[in-house]
Amino acid sequence: MFALSRPAFLCFILATAGVVVGEDVRSAYTAPGTFPTSVYESYWNDPTATSAQPQPVISDPATHSVFPELLTDPAHFPKNDTIDPHPLPTALQPSQLLQQAIGQIKSVASNPVLDTCAKCQSSFTIAKMLVLAAPEQGPLLAEAICVYFNYSSTCYNEYSKLALGSVFTQVVALGDMSGYDGQLICARLLSLCPVPPTVPLNMTGWFAKPKPNPLPPPKQPSGERLKVLHVSDIHIDPRYATGYEANCTVYLCCRENVWNAASPDRVVLPAPRYGSYLCDTPMSLMLAAMQAIPVLTETEGTGFNFSLFTGDLTAHDPDNQYSRYVFLVVVYGLLKKYVGPAPVYATLGNHDTYMQHQMIPYYLGGPLGNQFNWLYEHVSSLWYHDGWLPMNSVEYARTHYAAYSVKRPDGLRIISLDTDMCMNSLLNYFSYVNATAPDPFGILRWVTDELQLAEDAGERAWIIGHVISGWDGTQAQLNPTNLCRCLVDRYSPHVIASKYFVDIFYGHNHEDQFSVFYANNASVMNTETALAVSWISPSLTPLTNLNSGFRMYEVDSATFEVLDAYTWISRVDEFPSLDNQTDVGPTYFLEYSAREAYGGNITWGTNDPLNATWWHLVTEEMETNTTLGQTFRKYQSKSSVKAIPCNETCLTASICYMRSGSASLAYENCPRGYGST
Repeated sequence: MFALSRPAFLCFILATAGVVVGEDVRSAYTAPGTFPTSVYESYWNDPTATSAQPQPVISDPATHSVFPELLTDPAHFPKNDTIDPHPLPTALQPSQLLQQAIGQIKSVASNPVLDTCAKCQSSFTIAKMLVLAAPEQGPLLAEAICVYFNYSSTCYNEYSKLALGSVFTQVVALGDMSGYDGQLICARLLSLCPVPPTVPLNMTGWFAKPKPNPLPPPKQPSGERLKVLHVSDIHIDPRYATGYEANCTVYLCCRENVWNAASPDRVVLPAPRYGSYLCDTPMSLMLAAMQAIPVLTETEGTGFNFSLFTGDLTAHDPDNQYSRYVFLVVVYGLLKKYVGPAPVYATLGNHDTYMQHQMIPYYLGGPLGNQFNWLYEHVSSLWYHDGWLPMNSVEYARTHYAAYSVKRPDGLRIISLDTDMCMNSLLNYFSYVNATAPDPFGILRWVTDELQLAEDAGERAWIIGHVISGWDGTQAQLNPTNLCRCLVDRYSPHVIASKYFVDIFYGHNHEDQFSVFYANNASVMNTETALAVSWISPSLTPLTNLNSGFRMYEVDSATFEVLDAYTWISRVDEFPSLDNQTDVGPTYFLEYSAREAYGGNITWGTNDPLNATWWHLVTEEMETNTTLGQTFRKYQSKSSVKAIPCNETCLTASICYMRSGSASLAYENCPRGYGST
């Protein structure tokens, strides 16, 4: 082996290639300074110039065509072939788009690489593209996916264009299906994603004024007591059929054409005339309650000072069976007849609209944003006709989700709003659109302004609504209730009467419950930080597995603080014995007084209000006295024989719910699964 230098190695290579290296071979060549113009016949520019590259005229010998000048021009040379691009796929008809969307969703669902959350959000993203391109296909997609995944045995009834299909289409088109909105839908409606966290609030500029410091001096009690009735969740059922199956396999029971799957040809439990545990309220039970109320509350000659109705007057019908108007008229008429003549301050429940549960933000504008105004216009007209509201409140309500504010002659301000705005769990689908916003409907902005007006005028305010803001965190969206919590902190205790706040009088859950709000995001929970308490009223309907009930508050006429609350119930398990006779109907009786039932071991003045401080002391007593906790659970079901036993873990969870004024806190802090009896 030997080594060659680079010059020697080069000569070796050239020699072996047959090239003679010697004196006759030049080592360099210099090209002429002018372009060889003879190479091409013609040019687009002067090829001998020194400031630009030559642009020859080039012809294609195969096609005998001359290429355009720009193909030799460096300043304008095209980036794409604009003459003969590759063809695009043929546009599909809407029905073909639907089939493609169904196929893609099925493919996503069977992809083993994706987790359930990714599958769900990807499927909603596919649906969004379809409904934006062909909105009329949205209901058909909803039906097809319902059938494919076997979500229901009545997919057409639930998801046709005449039912939830149109709502599904709107929500998917409007929402951010790949982001927070889509994840929230997949979490709350389908349990396929983790629930996204509460979005941090930016309260800069939200309040017109800082909280007064020091607070105004408290109003002095008058010693005079007002009587205020609270009725909720009547759910009157015009299809209730005596003698039909009351223990059906698929509810709503006590109707024709329902049966128990174990005995499809024979009624297992005949529906009693006055109601049953798996059924809504028959007309006979509604009238029995209306007759009992004046007698039991001792208001036969005087009537109430005023009353509250916190929503849900229609039955739990499938979407395609709802009536728009008739039972608004029936229920309001009966309330006026039996609990008047003083006003009944009402709010809308999630079952009081068509489609049920739905409420859409006005900011969408046009027919889409105003599609529920027919309801707001009609219901506010009924409130005016019955003498419950003045015209100025009605004018606002008819174009603002049936929300209103009214100052009573005694000085109390009543603020009512439709809390469907923050419903979740298969309910108001529009609350999943723009779900990162704490006030997507703009209604909490209005509530804030009303409370500021009350503060400026030195007034006290009660706020009524249907859907609860707290308890176990399953009923309301996290972000709106987080904002509600901030409003509580700002305006309690000097504006909101009795240290209560947003929707302080609730319904919806059918059970007898309460939740306390605390200052500073409940970082410390004690008697000093307790700000507000929400009263969650028992329902008149027995559904589900509950007794029928209603409540009356005794309220100081100057401070508007609740001094006691009395709850009356009727035992539904006794209703079968009332059939086939007309001597007696249901018996309503006093179940308990809140002060007597919970305050036995609490040092509290006879005329001191049952405010947030008192209710916090009740929760402390329950921590050491399990008997009191069990008493609460008994009353939660209205003493139903169907109530589920509550163990130590259940009682601990219940106390956590009692201390959670907002869904965001309940979801963050409390065990799940013990919210209902």
